[in-house]
Amino acid sequence: QVQLVESGGGLVQPGGSLRLSCAASRINIEVFVMGWYRQAPGKQRELVATLNIDGRANYVDSVAGRFTISRDNSKNTVSLQMNSLKPEDTAVYYCNARLILSGSDLIYWGQGTQVTVSS
Repeated sequence: QVQLVESGGGLVQPGGSLRLSCAASRINIEVFVMGWYRQAPGKQRELVATLNIDGRANYVDSVAGRFTISRDNSKNTVSLQMNSLKPEDTAVYYCNARLILSGSDLIYWGQGTQVTVSS
């Protein structure tokens, strides 16, 4: 059974930093587009960052310059370094793995980790 397990969430003050990690099992993340999404209370889930197989990263405008997505293929993990956190970054953060196929893509989700930015 494929699993994506997030860790690293918690409570942090505005301006602080957190590092989220996502450990994948039973898939090889080297062939997946890895991503982080978030969902704040009462809002739709939104894309935060993606990391393509070729190493190119993409970010939603609201986090560009503050967040960095990376992967460690040897550990089969993907991380999200979050700096200069703002209260509006408060959300449940989800790890996502997408295998691009000619038909329907294969998509997996983690269970989510809570990030709360508050003084």
